[in-house]
Amino acid sequence: MTLTSKALAPMIAAAAIATTALPATAETVIRLSTYVNEADIRYDGFVHFAELVSEKTGGSVKVEIFPSSTLHGWSEGVDAVQGGVSDMSWIPADERLPCYRVTSLYPVAIDLENQVELDAGYAALVKDEAAKVNLMPVFNSNYSYDQEWWFEDGIEDLGKLDGKLVRSIGPLVSLMIETWGGQPVFVAPKEVFQSAERGVVDGINMGVATYSSWKLWSVMPYMVNANLFYGNVNYMMNMDKFNGMTADEQAAVLAAASETETWLKPRYEDWVDQRVGNAVMKGGGAAVSIPQEQRMALIDSVQGTWDKEVDAACGAELAGNIRALFASHAP
Repeated sequence: MTLTSKALAPMIAAAAIATTALPATAETVIRLSTYVNEADIRYDGFVHFAELVSEKTGGSVKVEIFPSSTLHGWSEGVDAVQGGVSDMSWIPADERLPCYRVTSLYPVAIDLENQVELDAGYAALVKDEAAKVNLMPVFNSNYSYDQEWWFEDGIEDLGKLDGKLVRSIGPLVSLMIETWGGQPVFVAPKEVFQSAERGVVDGINMGVATYSSWKLWSVMPYMVNANLFYGNVNYMMNMDKFNGMTADEQAAVLAAASETETWLKPRYEDWVDQRVGNAVMKGGGAAVSIPQEQRMALIDSVQGTWDKEVDAACGAELAGNIRALFASHAP
């Protein structure tokens, strides 16, 4: 060994040790886009999901979270995932997913005790439709528990809106509002506060978690707890991105999503309950639950019309399978 090589040997050895000690660099980065903000308990769920993915893949897959619609707007989920703006995102009621569009929010009474299994069954039923537009369902963000209605003052009967302008999140809610004598208005989540404050809408349909995260109790403090829906904002991944991972990595991502849903469910429900309680006890809010008979009457007032939409969009077989799934989780 020459003098020069003797001098270099310790440095080469040190470099090798340092390289060995460095954490593995992620081979796949999943850019996850969500409309929820960092004050929302569901953001904690995405953080938990990212940690599980890293753990289960030994660091070969990393999930980067982009909250508060920073990558794209409410209605742009499909375009964003297909075009590479995000790798995984919430998917709204998009016309390119006709069956998902009319069933991810559905007028039905369900028991949420086995919600994780219900959501998994639903995602499996819409998986083939998603694949046709290069999407892969990964994470179920269930909002059946908290999708409710708000007004500035008390309202005697949700079924008699008397021309009120009410914020709608999609076609089913618009049908409900119109059936009950109101006028639907679409407003993206980040714009709801200003719309309510300026009188653009007289009422709001939204999930309690999102409503609380955006501090909307101060502008419309009267909540009607009607419990009318099955709701699932499914987070889907670009199919090419998903298929670019190894089989073990794919399994790890799906397992992390399922485990996160189980981890999040009780925390999400407790968080929602706390926000309603705080609004009522400390913030001047009010929360009124409607009687079971009225609840079922409101569901029945739209279910027949909506089922025709579902049959047309999904086909008789798939529509029947989805209704059978909901029936198997009836209260």
